[in-house]
Amino acid sequence: MTRDITKDASELNLGYWKRVAVIGETGFALPRCADCGRFHFYPRPACPCCRSTNVAPSAASGHGTIYSYSVVHRAPSAAFKADVPYVIAIIATDEGPHLMSRLINIEPDDVNVGLRVKVVFGFRPDPNLPVFEPEAKPS
Repeated sequence: MTRDITKDASELNLGYWKRVAVIGETGFALPRCADCGRFHFYPRPACPCCRSTNVAPSAASGHGTIYSYSVVHRAPSAAFKADVPYVIAIIATDEGPHLMSRLINIEPDDVNVGLRVKVVFGFRPDPNLPVFEPEAKPS
């Protein structure tokens, strides 16, 4: 039996992203500690910086830079076969935390470390999951 990894990823992450979709202008939010003021990612019950449990999603800018990336040339499953090659990147958000996401609306050869990106929603397989695109069109 073949697992649909797009469905698995969506089920694991969807709850968080649906809850925070109404926060701020971008609908992008990161966990933030009310005691020390620091953002962190992944969502967890206690702040990894000060151990406070006074943590809640807080509006974030949705902007960052490419910290690292990889171009996927071989689809991990049939669900991604039509997409190759595509880019998976580690995004250093302007708030500090790093997160892994898909990079869209750019050719893989145009991607570079340090590229400024912004969050977008509405990409498949689930429109509630954040992906990133360049802030400006590559020249």
